[in-house]
Amino acid sequence: MNETGSCGANKVIDLRSDTVTRPTPAMRAAMAAAEVGDDVMGDDPTVRLLEETTAALLGKEAALFMPSGTMSNQVALRAHTEPGDEILIEAGAHMYYYEAGAPAALAGVMCRLLNGHRGIFTGADITAALRPADVHFSPTRLVCVENTHNRGGGSVWPVAALSEVANTARQHGLKLHLDGARLWNASASSGLPEHLYASFFDSVSVCFSKGLGAPVGSALVGSRAFIARARRFRKQYGGGLRQAGVLAAAALHALQHHRDRLVEDHANARLLATELADLPGVELQVNEVETNILWFRTPTRPAAELVARLKAAGVLVLALGPDSIRVLTHLDVSREDVATAARLFRQVLTSS
Repeated sequence: MNETGSCGANKVIDLRSDTVTRPTPAMRAAMAAAEVGDDVMGDDPTVRLLEETTAALLGKEAALFMPSGTMSNQVALRAHTEPGDEILIEAGAHMYYYEAGAPAALAGVMCRLLNGHRGIFTGADITAALRPADVHFSPTRLVCVENTHNRGGGSVWPVAALSEVANTARQHGLKLHLDGARLWNASASSGLPEHLYASFFDSVSVCFSKGLGAPVGSALVGSRAFIARARRFRKQYGGGLRQAGVLAAAALHALQHHRDRLVEDHANARLLATELADLPGVELQVNEVETNILWFRTPTRPAAELVARLKAAGVLVLALGPDSIRVLTHLDVSREDVATAARLFRQVLTSS
């Protein structure tokens, strides 16, 4: 088996997530050569360089290296709010849907859910969700946005929609947080710089271990005062790391070498979507595949059954509902892998 997990003709094509990537040889070399120190004491030069680089890319004053995107998001919630506050968040957002009840358990906040289209909501949705100042109601403090939106099928927020949401939030005195775990993909898809998307928000979380292919890590960015407050909660949540420069070096390598290639993942996702859309029993809108994520429905057959049969054929995907399957392309999936996966999908979906 080679470093990326392939086994020659028996290679398993893993399309479950872009978190399954393996560090490239060049990334491993960067990790091995990393200069390190104690990051909790502020002494790790590689972590500091990563934080400075990330903050500059996103147009913010400061950044804080985090072990995971979930911790980054949840530290942001805690830093923006106090227990008993309310946040406005889209009903399918990762922070609400996939982070183990952390808003309630860790920050002690209530989530008021907005119903968006493919994860995208409007300023009017914010206004409609607000309630009058009254001791009976939890005070609303924060609006959360996810870009790209996972359960929206990797949807990219239009800048005009972000501007409207941000303006509405500001009018009502609300702060804004961006879950930008795949913000790099949004930028690659639209051609717009990450700092433009980040400019609408008080804080932004970005991930290095998804599309960029680093093994571990995210970062939270914002003002210096906000990051100083967040640093305390990172420690409180158990996220203070020591010689973290080994991990930060991988993230730095990813930022420098893997952002431009994200367009390849997007092209591979669209190619696979085009192949799958013609198969019997598949409901998929090819024009909605904007980045590296595609969701499709299999209304005539249980998704779990198809996932099991695809696994036996050598393709790994996820069932995320009784008749819903999610597929992601990534650094370790080539154009040839996509062609092979399409052929195996066809075999499974056209057999009885």
